[in-house]
Amino acid sequence: MDYQAIIVVPFGKLGIRCTEEALLGIEFVPADTPTLAPRNALASEVCRQLDEYFADANFCFDLPLQLDGTEHQRKVWQAMQAIPRGQTQSYGALAAQIGSSARAVGQACGNNPIPVVVPCHRVVSKAGLGGFMHRADVAALDIKRWLLVHEQH
Repeated sequence: MDYQAIIVVPFGKLGIRCTEEALLGIEFVPADTPTLAPRNALASEVCRQLDEYFADANFCFDLPLQLDGTEHQRKVWQAMQAIPRGQTQSYGALAAQIGSSARAVGQACGNNPIPVVVPCHRVVSKAGLGGFMHRADVAALDIKRWLLVHEQH
């Protein structure tokens, strides 16, 4: 599926995938990816809400989501959405809450198809940031750190 929009955000660019009815995915795309004006009404609304969030971390997303994944992944993603802005939860604590393991929670976080809106960045290791997007490189962790700092204000 093609992107329905590509927007500039404070830490790079995001590609938006959606139908007319639901947001399917948000992807971190390379900085040299050309921007793309929204191709449908929902893409316009997703872009508007992302802009609102980046302007004010207290903004509450209200988007129709289609979260395709295993039952376990959907359980993790639902639990992540309950973590309040400005707070974090460890992989282990989230795992204990839903009857899983920290490693399985980490895998589900990395497979989150709608980052930012479904706040996988709020799940951290007990000894630091943990990973982000199945990565632990500087670029990925800089995005996670930016999101967490943004939500502290």
